[in-house]
Amino acid sequence: MYNEVKVHSELRYSFRRIDQCNMCGSPAEEHRVIGKRLNKSQGKNPKNITGITTTICKCNRCGLIFSNPMPIPARIEDHYGIPPEVYWQNEDFVVREEEYAWRIDELRKLMTLEENTKFLDIGAGLGKTMITHSRAGFDTYGFEPSKPFYDYAINRMGVSPEKLKLGSIEEMDYPENTFGYVSFGAVLEHVYNPSESILKALKWTKPGGIIFIEVPSSDWLVNKMINLYYRMRRFDYVGNISPMHVPFHLFEFSIRSFQQHARLHGYEVAHHYFSVCKTFMPKPLDFFIKPYMKWTKTGMQLFVWLRKK
Repeated sequence: MYNEVKVHSELRYSFRRIDQCNMCGSPAEEHRVIGKRLNKSQGKNPKNITGITTTICKCNRCGLIFSNPMPIPARIEDHYGIPPEVYWQNEDFVVREEEYAWRIDELRKLMTLEENTKFLDIGAGLGKTMITHSRAGFDTYGFEPSKPFYDYAINRMGVSPEKLKLGSIEEMDYPENTFGYVSFGAVLEHVYNPSESILKALKWTKPGGIIFIEVPSSDWLVNKMINLYYRMRRFDYVGNISPMHVPFHLFEFSIRSFQQHARLHGYEVAHHYFSVCKTFMPKPLDFFIKPYMKWTKTGMQLFVWLRKK
């Protein structure tokens, strides 16, 4: 069911009703409403902010968090057709080998890397992952749906247009069993059908190959603290996801989301861990919050390595 709403003079959305969990397939009866989310930053008192809200739900079976209905922009460019300088911060434009070396170290523990292993970066952004993996000896390929990001990767970062395509995962196609290693680095939370995106990537992956995924965790402690603050003030809002404003996150995932999806579709979760990352809280609180998040596995980012059987 779609209802088109004009959010403001530049953006138009269709709102899609969600009848089952995208990852585990559970019906709507197994989802619970956890609050609502504005189409802009909510701050400490969202009741005083005007805007469009969408209901935020959580799957009781696998922990996936999503909006229902889900806002779909009329054009992908409405969200991502913006200058990279608007979307990213200054430090995001610097290529740092150490940011990616640990991924390759983890990969070597999970599979035997051949010379010039073919690597596919889904949602290549500015091209940093392609650059670092090419330097590490991979035969790198990628695609990016945002024209401004794609142009930046080609013209400013020096990524070869023969290796980087412009388009979304729904539009892309590669021969089956082509890549030994595939990456969804901070991408899967942006696509409207994560399940189908994983299955498509699995077709492109060789048997025994690895798919790396980095996503926001639905168990992040800081979001739980924000939601508790809202409940204490009797606000029915939550801090989870941001489907209608930067960074346009549509989903937050639990490790159970991938474990149950793997059982349904015949691959395996080879490895995972939670990264604490930034807390966005006052620094004195970090002294207590960061160790607790590490101990309880409630950090902001979830890293998952999937193996194709």
